[in-house]
Amino acid sequence: MIDGHRIVVIGGGPAGMMAAGRAAEKGCEVILLEKMHRLGSKLAITGKGRCNLTNMGGIDSFIEHYGKNGNFLRNCFARFFNQDLIDFFETRGVRTVLERGQRVFPRSGNAEDIVECLAAFLRKNEVEIRMEFTVDAILTDVNRINGVRGSGVDISCDAVIIATGGRSYPMTGSTGDGYRFAMDLGHRVRKPEPALVPIEVEEDFIRKMQGLSLKNVEVSAYARGRRFTTLFGEMLFTHFGVSGPIILTMSRQIVQEIQKHKVTLSINFKPALTDEQLERRLLREFDHHGKMKCRSVMKHLLPVTTIDIFLTRAGIPADRHVSEINREERQRILHYLRDFRLTVKGPRPISEAIITDGGVALDEIDPYTMQSRLVSGLFFCGEVIDVAGDTGGYNLQAAFSTGHLAGESACSMCRASSTRK
Repeated sequence: MIDGHRIVVIGGGPAGMMAAGRAAEKGCEVILLEKMHRLGSKLAITGKGRCNLTNMGGIDSFIEHYGKNGNFLRNCFARFFNQDLIDFFETRGVRTVLERGQRVFPRSGNAEDIVECLAAFLRKNEVEIRMEFTVDAILTDVNRINGVRGSGVDISCDAVIIATGGRSYPMTGSTGDGYRFAMDLGHRVRKPEPALVPIEVEEDFIRKMQGLSLKNVEVSAYARGRRFTTLFGEMLFTHFGVSGPIILTMSRQIVQEIQKHKVTLSINFKPALTDEQLERRLLREFDHHGKMKCRSVMKHLLPVTTIDIFLTRAGIPADRHVSEINREERQRILHYLRDFRLTVKGPRPISEAIITDGGVALDEIDPYTMQSRLVSGLFFCGEVIDVAGDTGGYNLQAAFSTGHLAGESACSMCRASSTRK
């Protein structure tokens, strides 16, 4: 039963829909404002349209995937975490499946099922939805929320939840509006940077490797001669540089480091082998195929599209017979199998990033309620706050958890305030 306390949620993504639905479920009157023509535009394309909802890691390991700001989410996760999220969808008819890396997806493999489930959650709890509504300003009276102005009207309310997302994928509506609202109300915003973003490199030969995917490789990033991150897994070569799961995960640290120092990437093509094992493997290939040309023998060690580039980098003619390769040249081959370098030019534009790193300063948000410490009745959730996670379901879980807490807290605040009056 709706009790009349009005809450306005700005943004119809995963955090906003969860916040609106939860606040209404708790008994408040809720209006959800979305500037696009549909809800969940970005959610519908996450995970290549499959929607990696969450990850089944424990809270402590989960928090590590958000870097230094991860501990801010501890209370949110204690209140609403991965199993709670799975139960939320499964009790509403959306079955889930656990995949490699403890990642959770809808069993249908269709992100639209998640969007529709959330939309049904809103309808069931009688949330009023206004599409194509552009918010211009949040209205306050003596540092207390009293309304929202936009699309030619003012809407009075007791609380506002900002769930506008970041600045990645602007065609889905994430254009940084929430940062402007927050700053207008006195909040600090750490500069938005691309995160989980492909990386451009300086080497021209990269175009010849476009489309090549490497599995079970190790990539390290270096600055000032120091390795600052290393990951094992899958990567992809593109016409501009590199992408794929491990590159996207490393990109946040790369973006931060390249603002101060030159960054290089090192690819270890054979991380499963020790130096001794790799050398024995190379000698065995050369012994067995002594009459063959180097280009042909290297097919046993590298993808075909990389061989000529690799041998040029190592300074070895591709047409030379392997029986003619001396010890020094073998050592160069071994070196480049272990340490094939690329020079980072920079990240792709933030519009191509999966998420935004940066946002509303965490010390100005109460982690137990998601309410602003500066403006009474103002709440934040989702990507607009200064928390960004790795790939693997971490960012959607953060959106759902912060949204759930923001919606619940906003309704509790409104009801408590009414009781005091």
